[in-house]
Amino acid sequence: MHEEYDENKIREDYKKLTKYLISKQLTVTMMESATSGLIASLITDTEGASAVFKGSFVTYSNEAKIKQGVPAEIIDKNTVYSKETAKAMAKAAFDTYNTDLSIGVTGTMGNTDPANPENSVPGQVHFGIKIKEDIYSYTVSLDAQSSRFAYKISAAKKLYDILAELLEI
Repeated sequence: MHEEYDENKIREDYKKLTKYLISKQLTVTMMESATSGLIASLITDTEGASAVFKGSFVTYSNEAKIKQGVPAEIIDKNTVYSKETAKAMAKAAFDTYNTDLSIGVTGTMGNTDPANPENSVPGQVHFGIKIKEDIYSYTVSLDAQSSRFAYKISAAKKLYDILAELLEI
């Protein structure tokens, strides 16, 4: 089955998320790999986001993740495509920016990663979410999409749904 996502609706959802974070004075950061900065972009598309958005990292390579604080041992033991790596990404971004909410995103869009063919599952994305002292992890499977952007926006939708539930938006 091919599930289509309405980009405008997703943008409205992230506007609601950003306004919620502003209203609660909850700061946010992230470390993104598979979504390449799309989550940061969606959050900062709302006026006033600078009150809560502290910064983010786009760490597309393993080397970049490690340079930004993800322990190499976690990637070596669990692979870059794992909930453990996503949680380590969220924690590393949290430690850098000292925010209330931190998000880590890793996974594979519609293809097998040629650098990690044995560990990548097309359409499988992992989220690590740190809210104050609690840390959560999720793995989602994305339906086949028509483009890499469609995969990214579908991952953004899945992440929003998880955040809306966790934050009770």
